[in-house]
Amino acid sequence: MILTTTPNIEGKQIVEYYGIVFGEVIAGVNVVKDLVAGLSNIFGGRSATYEGELIQARENALREMENHAMNLGANAVVGIDIDYEVLGADNGMLMVTASGTAVRYV
Repeated sequence: MILTTTPNIEGKQIVEYYGIVFGEVIAGVNVVKDLVAGLSNIFGGRSATYEGELIQARENALREMENHAMNLGANAVVGIDIDYEVLGADNGMLMVTASGTAVRYV
């Protein structure tokens, strides 16, 4: 399965469009991870804790989108866009959405 942010696949011809597919993940950060990230905020530097959560959420959203595309019979997703939002009363939830157009190419 090819996943790309471009509208085409170089050297390939898109022969069928299946429509838009999505992958959505909402991830929470627990108290311990929040405390460790807070220390990075106080002392400066990057928060490996939050970065790890972000990477995992993005990969899960892409895999979910890819699975939806495969279920439609697609062998690629083009025009992929990834969006991030913070949710919840205390901004303790991260939502990652991956979307693109499921296609079949030859």
